[in-house]
This record gives sequence, C-alpha cells and structure tokens, in this order.
Amino acid sequence: MSIALPVRSPSLHSKQSHPLRFEGYDTVINPLSSFLGMFSHDIAIDLGTANTLVSVRGRGIVIDEPSVVAIDRVTKRVLAIGAEAKRMVGRTPSSIIAVRPLRDGVISDFATTEKMLQYFIRSVHERFGMGVGKPRVVIGIPSGATEVEKRAVHDAAVAAGARAAYLIEEPMAAAIGAGLPVMDAAGSMCVDIGGGTTEVAVIALGGIVRSQSARAAGDAMDMAIMDYARQVHNLLIGERTAEQLKIATGSAFPMDDEATADLRGRDLATGLPKSVEVSTVEIRDALSVVVNEIVRTVRATIETTPPELVADLMMHGIAMTGGGSLLRGLDRKIATETRFPVYVGEDPLRSVVRGCADVLEETETLQKVQSAVASRRPPR
Repeated sequence: MSIALPVRSPSLHSKQSHPLRFEGYDTVINPLSSFLGMFSHDIAIDLGTANTLVSVRGRGIVIDEPSVVAIDRVTKRVLAIGAEAKRMVGRTPSSIIAVRPLRDGVISDFATTEKMLQYFIRSVHERFGMGVGKPRVVIGIPSGATEVEKRAVHDAAVAAGARAAYLIEEPMAAAIGAGLPVMDAAGSMCVDIGGGTTEVAVIALGGIVRSQSARAAGDAMDMAIMDYARQVHNLLIGERTAEQLKIATGSAFPMDDEATADLRGRDLATGLPKSVEVSTVEIRDALSVVVNEIVRTVRATIETTPPELVADLMMHGIAMTGGGSLLRGLDRKIATETRFPVYVGEDPLRSVVRGCADVLEETETLQKVQSAVASRRPPR
C-alpha cells in the first residue's frame, strides 16, 4: 500500500553540489550503488517486541510473524523462528527454550536478533529470487533507544546481509504510515503503542519536536492481567492466556455492553485446574495502571510542546497507531484526559512498517527523517 507523502517546501529539497551522502554511518550513494539498488530487494522492517513485519519495495508487506525464536538449550542451534516458534511458548521440553530477543522495544539478545533478521532477509530472497547485490534496509526503532541500542540494531542488520541500514524512530515512521503531514510546518502528534513501549511524538517540518517513551504497552497490559488473576483469584495464568483475555474483554473506558469471560488457569492453593468468571469491569481495573501511565506520557508530551504547535494539535487531533491502540475505549480515555480529539489510524498494526517502506522509496525523505545516531560517524 503506497501512502502519498505531502509536498515538501523548497527548503527541504534544495539542490546539492556534492554527491548525495546519507548520514547513516558515512554511507555514500554512488552511481554503482544506485544502479544495484534498482535490482536488489530493498526491505523495510518494523522490528517490534511482539511482532516483526517486513515490507519489500514494490511488493508490499510480505512477512508478519511473532518476534520469537526457539533455541536448543544445549547446542544453541535455532530450531524455529516466528509463528512456528510462538506455538512452542509454554509448551517446550527442557531441552528447548522459546525466547523473545527484543524486550521493551530494544535488543536484549544480539546474537538471536541477528539470526532472526537473517531468517527474514533470507525468506524474502527465497520468495522473490536473489537480487543483484545486498539490500538496503530501513528499520524502525524506539525514540528512547540509547546510542548503544541503536548501534546494536544497525550492526545486526548489516551482519544479517544488508548493504546499508538506516534507522528511523518508530513514532516518525508510524506518523508517515498513518498519512500525517510530517513535512508540513503545522504540528502532528502520533501515539504509537506497541508491545514493549509507548512512543509519543510531536512532529513538524520532518523532525520530532517533542517525544516521550514509556515502557507501558501491550506486554505490560498482559502482565497486569496476570498479576490481577494471581492476587485477586489466586490463579496462575500464562502470557498467551492473558493476551487472549485482553483482546476479548480488555477496555480502557466504560462500555455500553459490559460482558463476562471465563478465565482458566492453575489454582495456586491446590495446584489443580480452576476456572473463574471475570467481567470487563474487572479487566479494565486490572489494566488501569498501564492505561494511566500511557495517558500520563501523552499529557507530559503536550505540556512541553510549544504553544504554536498545541494550537495545531487541537485542530488536527492525535493519531493513535500500534496494536495497543486497538484496546477498546483507549482513544476515548485519552481524549477525555487531554481534551484533544483522538482517533485510531487506518490499519494501526502496520503503520510503522508502511512508514519505513514509504521513506525507502524517497531518498530525500529518508535523509531527512533518519535517527539522530545516524548523523554521527563511528569513532576512528
């Protein structure tokens, strides 16, 4: 799906007398590189805590799989990646472990992440045939990632076979994917709620003016439901059960049709299976701590935003993206607390990867919106 980017002002794409140089670790765009780029399968990746999405230039989104890797505990050999590995979570024998190499939006296991990226890049080549030369790769990263974490993502992509790797903050990519006019002087605000982090950013003239990142997102919601089941019902449940309950009955604002659901797990007192009936009101109470933290992050970002941009936001509203934005009533909750119009973008689960794919098509846009770490040369 191609998202048309807004027309830039002349100052953003003035002609340059020197060869075009991407700011990503001293990567020079020469005629040979540009020629090979016409035949390689350039890739955009949303390297998420819960799911990894891959878009190929000219092909659209071709991979949407969980960020899970199954490893042999003894030999350290990778046994499965993606959907097949996720099916093993909570069901593996002692010799196999199913791990998520990304936690809170950043790489926690570099070697496993590199193997996962190699698997996805190889899958693209196997599906569409080998391209000439290595691909360029654009990857979305959390806005609060440290220099070390950004370098780890970049190095993992290069080690996995990328010719050049470019990093873009996830809220910027999500805003582009949601169709916001990020290159305009008027301000836009995007709240990207993923699996590990909630990214809030105010964007104008192709840059992030204000941003906040909180580790209160989908995973934190699952943990809140697990804690609630253990503390209130003395019931032990797994992450997958908590996630299913969140999707089925989770909400952030009172609903017109409250319902109930069966919660099944292991009784901590007897060790035997147990089933209890929980209401949407109970689940909403369990999620309230995480929801309030998301609201606090949004309000903190607004409080530090220049007044001229606040006026723009009051007119255009706040766009929500990411899987967490699908929590029922969350847009109404944020709108009530901030007094701003709030809406959920189209296909919010894929906003980041669509934004990465869009900037991959436009050299000037990619040069403008790259992550700040890419503007610094590595130490010599």
